[in-house]
Amino acid sequence: MVASDPPTVVDPVSALTVDFSQTARTLFAVGTVDDILARVLDLAKATVEGCDYAGVVLMDGDTMLTPAHSDPFVADLDGIQQRYGQGPSLDAIARNVTFYAADLAEETRWPLFGPAAAGRGIRSMLALPLFADGTMGGLNLYAHYPRAFNVIDQARGLLLAALAALAFTSARAHEADERREANLHAALATREVIGQAQGILIERERITADQAFDILRRASQHLNLKLRDIAQTLVDTGENPDTGPRRVS
Repeated sequence: MVASDPPTVVDPVSALTVDFSQTARTLFAVGTVDDILARVLDLAKATVEGCDYAGVVLMDGDTMLTPAHSDPFVADLDGIQQRYGQGPSLDAIARNVTFYAADLAEETRWPLFGPAAAGRGIRSMLALPLFADGTMGGLNLYAHYPRAFNVIDQARGLLLAALAALAFTSARAHEADERREANLHAALATREVIGQAQGILIERERITADQAFDILRRASQHLNLKLRDIAQTLVDTGENPDTGPRRVS
């Protein structure tokens, strides 16, 4: 009789370490902020057992927004918290700590939100703060069953929220850099086309650079168009810009 190998015992700490590494690679491989938010929700549902719905909320002043959710139902639940001015997510954001409602039907900390959520079939909620680059927000996990999130689930949720905040900050910084680069290119292109238009006017009218720029400026005001557009039209068509009726001194 051949003895079988003993069953493999998975160490919870080791499992979380693997989750942490895999989640980090997954999140930081994503590009835009919207992509990261969508991936966070996918990971929440895939890695946190018992999670039926997930959503990310961000605070805009006193208003709670839900820019990403796994189902429109989540936005309705967040809207209930906003309407009543109470709920796990609001407290998690305000205090920067995790709030776990094991059974919203029996919850006394949020006497209005708890019964409203339970009445819609949500019995458990895990609200995790999500602070990124000065933005206050949260990751909310919802479940149909009471006591749906155990200690390991809560730890996974914390890791996911922490990594999501870092990835969110990185993506926003990258997008800001891209906007600055695009604005710089646009500014250089504008400067170049205005210079070309000035050159045409200087050559044609035998005037100075300042006088040529003044013609472009007056045409911009008269036609209510951007200076760059006036210059581009002159470069493309060769037609002198319309500066309106001449003033009689």
